[in-house]
Amino acid sequence: MALPSPDPQYVLRGTTDAVNALCFHCSDPEPEIPILFSGSSNGLVHIWNLKTHRVDRTLDGHGGKSVHWVKTLRNRRNALLSQGRDQNICLWDLAEGRSVVTDSVSTENIGFCKCSLLEVEERRWLLAMPWKGLEEVRVLELPSKISVCTLKPEADAKLGMPMCLKMWQPKVSSHPSLLVGYEDGSVVLWNLSMGRMQSRLACHQEPIMGLDFDSEKAKGVSASSEKMLCCWSCNEQQSLELRQTYELTNPGIAEVTLRQDKKVLATAGWDHRIRLFGWKKMKPLAVLDYHTAAVHCVAFSDHSQPQERLMAAGSKDHRISVWSIYNQT
Repeated sequence: MALPSPDPQYVLRGTTDAVNALCFHCSDPEPEIPILFSGSSNGLVHIWNLKTHRVDRTLDGHGGKSVHWVKTLRNRRNALLSQGRDQNICLWDLAEGRSVVTDSVSTENIGFCKCSLLEVEERRWLLAMPWKGLEEVRVLELPSKISVCTLKPEADAKLGMPMCLKMWQPKVSSHPSLLVGYEDGSVVLWNLSMGRMQSRLACHQEPIMGLDFDSEKAKGVSASSEKMLCCWSCNEQQSLELRQTYELTNPGIAEVTLRQDKKVLATAGWDHRIRLFGWKKMKPLAVLDYHTAAVHCVAFSDHSQPQERLMAAGSKDHRISVWSIYNQT
C-alpha cells in the first residue's frame, strides 16, 4: 500500500504561468540549502532562494516563448543552460549577480523535446538536442559547439518525432550512448560514435513523454500519455529488453525522474499527482496530492546529505511544491 499523502514542506509562488522545468544546484562547497531554477510558459527562468522561498532573480532570454528545460553545468553554479520554444538554447553567466546570455545554439526545432546534457570529462560536455527536420537529433560538444553527429532514423522506421532524450556513459565503452523516446512509443538506443541505431524497443502505444536511465544497473523507465510505466534494461550486447510494466490509476505522465542515489523514482502526472516508487522493485511508496492542475516536471536535489535532500514539482497551476521525503524512503 502507498503511504497517505503528506503535505509539501513549502510552496513557491510567483511564476505567474505554468512551470515546465526544474533544476536544483548544490555548489561546491555545498551550501546548507541548494538553489532551484525553474522555467515557465511565459518565457522566464526564475532563480529561487529556498531559504526565503522567494525569487532571487528572473532571467528573460527567450522572447516570451515557453522555457521547457533548464540545466546547470556541474561544478559551475554560475553557468546555466535554458531551452525555449523560440528554438534557442541559451548559456547564461550568473556570476556576481549577472544575468547575461553569453552564447546560444539554435535547434531549428519547434517541438517540446527537452535536451540532455552529459559531462564526459572536466569542463567538457555533450549536449543532445532535437534538430531540424523534426525527426532528427543532433549532438554537440560544449563549449566548442563542434557537431559530434546528427542522428536520423531510416525512412521506413516511422518513429515520428523525438519526444525525450537521455545520454549516458556505458561502463564497457568510452563512447557515450543516447536513449531517445519517440512519438510512436518506441525507445531507441543510439551509438554516438557510429551514428547509428543500436536497438529499438516498442513498449508504448502512445508518444513517450519522459524517460530516465540508471547506468549502474543498465535499467531504464519510460512513460507516455497512457496508463503504463515501462521498465526495461540494456544488456551487454547493447540490446533493449522490456522487464516490467506498472499500470497507473490515471493516464498521462509528463516526466519521470530517478533520484541521484537510484533508490527512488518520481513521476509527474497529468492527474495533478506526483507518484513515488522504490526503484529496485517498482514498489509504490507514496502519492503526493497537492496541485490543482497537471504536474509538468519533478526534480531531486543532489545534496550529499540525505537529510538535506529535497524534491520539487512544477505544475500548470503556476506553483512549485517542495518536499522532504528522505525519511520515508
